[in-house]
Amino acid sequence: MDGLGNGTTVMVGQMYVEQLLPSKGVQQKHPLVFVHGGAQTGTNWLNTPDGRQGWASWFLERGYAVYLVDQPERGRSPIKPVNDSMGVVSVQFTERYFTATKHFKLWPQAELHTQWPGTGRQGDPIFDAFYASQVLQQEDPLISEKNNRHAITSLLDRIGPSILVTHSQSGSYGWVTADSRPALVKGILAIEPSGPPFENKFLGTGPARPYGIASTSLTYDPPVVDPTTDLPTSTIDLSPSSGRAGLANYKLQAEPARKLVNPAQIPIMVVTSESGYHAVYDFVTVEYLRQAGVLDVEHLELAKEGIHGNGHFCFMERNQVEIVKRVARWVEAVSERA
Repeated sequence: MDGLGNGTTVMVGQMYVEQLLPSKGVQQKHPLVFVHGGAQTGTNWLNTPDGRQGWASWFLERGYAVYLVDQPERGRSPIKPVNDSMGVVSVQFTERYFTATKHFKLWPQAELHTQWPGTGRQGDPIFDAFYASQVLQQEDPLISEKNNRHAITSLLDRIGPSILVTHSQSGSYGWVTADSRPALVKGILAIEPSGPPFENKFLGTGPARPYGIASTSLTYDPPVVDPTTDLPTSTIDLSPSSGRAGLANYKLQAEPARKLVNPAQIPIMVVTSESGYHAVYDFVTVEYLRQAGVLDVEHLELAKEGIHGNGHFCFMERNQVEIVKRVARWVEAVSERA
């Protein structure tokens, strides 16, 4: 990149990483790498907006080394945009999709949202604290995924085998990192990962993620050179009796399905809240992974575990300790056998 228009250069794509180590020493085999979602930063994982302990601190107390990242071109990672694809998330969008969904009812499950602390509306001090942490973000999915693939794989090259914890937008970054460094990704805990395959639902519409679960290339067998021709899709219609409210149809690969080569042996847990918009379609991402030959995929649907009322930011909500205790059992099991 030409920095000043006179032959000088600047660095782009670098990523801020914060290493946190347990005060009593590392007691667990593999560190956790937390990758935040859209408009967020690594501070997501430190504390909740109402001042309670976050998941990073919870795992630290149990002997895990923790790495918190700010995605490239986000937060503490320098922003030197070469295009006009930077953007912000509005108060109104945050209320409608994340913190006060029951008031807007944009999808059938939204009215079940009860666990956000406070009202979830502008002027509530907890909402204002949360919204104050929203930052400028790279909105071009190709640029963002490319930058994060490079940055996260570079981090794993430095720190060694790790378990990734992704959320929302960063869901695809977990898949592409596993594709690039399968020996270094010992597990992926994907909280409401970006989806569904091949198209957007609710947060936009139309084609997306041409490689199924990612915007950039993944290693398939047989190989995919051009996803528009090499990854044909099949549309599955849902009946009203399917139990999947809010989704009329979805896309998978047409059979015979190509197989994902590198993530095939990596344990994956997809976590889905009861009331978030991902409750509509996360099951499709899970089905896609299984169709593509990923052998060890667990879908933790919180409501089926008796954990009710959560939304898209379930790891910040009032019952987040109940959730982290459940996912920690999976993390511990994965770390022990990896």
